Amino acid sequence: MNAPLRRAGVVILVLFGLLFANLNWVQAYKADDYRTSDYNGRVVVAQYKRPRGVIEADGKALAESKATDDELTYLRTYPKKQAYAPVIGYRPVNLGATGIENSEDDFLSGESDKLFADRVKDMFTGNNTGGGNVILSLSTAAQDTAYKEIINNERGVTKGAAVAIDPRTGAVQAMVSMPSYDPNPLASHDVKAAAAAYQKLLKDKDNPLLNRATQETLPPGSTMKTIISAAALTDGLKPSDEIPAGSIYRESGAVIRNDADEVCPSDQVTLKEALTESCNTGYAKLGVKLGRDKVVNMAKAFGFEDEKLTVGNLEGDGLPVAASRTGAIANPDGSVDKGALAQSSIGQRDVRMTPMQGALIAATVANGGKQMRPYLVQKLLSPDRRTIYSATPKTLRTPITSSVASDLKDMMVSVVENGTGKKARISGFEVGGKTGTAQNAVGADPHGWFIGFAFNDKGEPVSAVCVMLENVPGSHASGEAARIAGLIMKAAAGKGD
Repeated sequence: MNAPLRRAGVVILVLFGLLFANLNWVQAYKADDYRTSDYNGRVVVAQYKRPRGVIEADGKALAESKATDDELTYLRTYPKKQAYAPVIGYRPVNLGATGIENSEDDFLSGESDKLFADRVKDMFTGNNTGGGNVILSLSTAAQDTAYKEIINNERGVTKGAAVAIDPRTGAVQAMVSMPSYDPNPLASHDVKAAAAAYQKLLKDKDNPLLNRATQETLPPGSTMKTIISAAALTDGLKPSDEIPAGSIYRESGAVIRNDADEVCPSDQVTLKEALTESCNTGYAKLGVKLGRDKVVNMAKAFGFEDEKLTVGNLEGDGLPVAASRTGAIANPDGSVDKGALAQSSIGQRDVRMTPMQGALIAATVANGGKQMRPYLVQKLLSPDRRTIYSATPKTLRTPITSSVASDLKDMMVSVVENGTGKKARISGFEVGGKTGTAQNAVGADPHGWFIGFAFNDKGEPVSAVCVMLENVPGSHASGEAARIAGLIMKAAAGKGD
């Protein structure tokens, strides 16, 4: 055999070897990936041969499967449309799911190990019972109120979010994002129509697919003063102790002024009065006095910088929550930038917070300093409604002592009873909170925030909330957020109209 033939033979043998190796790779290692791929048409048809489990809250279906005459036997539908979409998400035919539809996909589809016994039973009975059911912690009264009020807000705002949590357990009572979207077109069996609907939402400049409650981070304004108050109280300050204030404060190029001339114009003000009136100069000076480390560490203790938090199943996955940030608060050489620290102490500069984080701050104060891990999945039920899983509340962190929480609670109650948060008041409940008006882009309207909590007549915390409205026109941007927050907490407590 001459040399060219030998070389050709070697090449052919190598190619056969590579082909053989690739076939083994596909069969041994990639088979499951290809079998379960969303782009595998046979798998899709098989998945839709049985009904996907129901997602519900308060006995009301939020996502369910209905029989059709299509090749895909069951169509996923969302009766509540926009109001629950940021939480529920959607399950399209040939793309990845989102929201609870994604995080509980195995259980809803019936493929979870938790439902193994049900699958074995079906093998003997010949039944096709479908997937498991997911029961959410949402209060439909609170969710519906939050969506209605935020969509029909009195300031004409088009972007915002609201989160309500049971401080004692971490159960999410409401989660709303504006603008929202109707998930039904995205779940259509007409994949071209579904893709067109998705592309339209994707190109929308207002980004309706973004869950602002968990993913939007914006400057929180004066709600940050709860963190500074917690740091000061932990450092030994009392609510009745006086701190430096005044009408203006200049620090390393930063100029801090109060919202109005009548806000803490004197040189000294008590810590409680400073929070009640939302005294910018007092808190800017206080933050600088405490120092960067104490401010940043207290923010971290409450959950800032947490990049791993999800909200869904306490024993599994859930909706990811973007990390809230304090920013570096540093000069180029790494030393403390006192001007940035002064601005950061009133929730400006590089401080960014999610509405979920705001609700967790309020919930922590209401729960005596203990922050419970937030969750959405209350129960998992088998197709025949047997309980497979029930949420057991878990402590996430304890950033402050019960003594500090008690003092801070009283200060926040004063904000609602005597200060900037009066619009959050609810008859028959003790309400505390903190307003925030956050400057952002030059020439843009400020963001309006409110974080707060409500106690019933038995002294029990029944709800903690954060409402955020983006770019609120006119003055007192936080007032409308406070009004909406009060109505959400009232509904969560079972006292809605």
